[in-house]
Amino acid sequence: MRDRRQRTNAAPLFVAASVAYGANAALGTAVAAKVIDTSNFRWLHHALYIATCTTVAAAVSAALWGTPKSASSRAALALAPAAIPLAAIPYLGSHSRRHPLVALAAAPFVIAGLVCSLRPANRK
Repeated sequence: MRDRRQRTNAAPLFVAASVAYGANAALGTAVAAKVIDTSNFRWLHHALYIATCTTVAAAVSAALWGTPKSASSRAALALAPAAIPLAAIPYLGSHSRRHPLVALAAAPFVIAGLVCSLRPANRK
């Protein structure tokens, strides 16, 4: 029987967090570049932000319940620092140069969490 390596069973949560973050960043970029006018539906960016924060929190919780434990914990630890810029965004205002910079500060952690969640865990 060949050795099958398992990915974390929480990988769909990390994918969802990455998709929510990417959609939110894409919408914010399009609005900033004046490609899209969201004056009639500003709530969409806010809804995507809430979805991003919720899915990031759910994915980080995989450290407690995900299997295999080491892979889930590694992915959750890689994603956890994204909570700092995500939590700071509402307090920094949305009409300054800081807003996109702080929002982009979460990107490396979102990507790292996704990659770690999809990488097969080594069985020992």
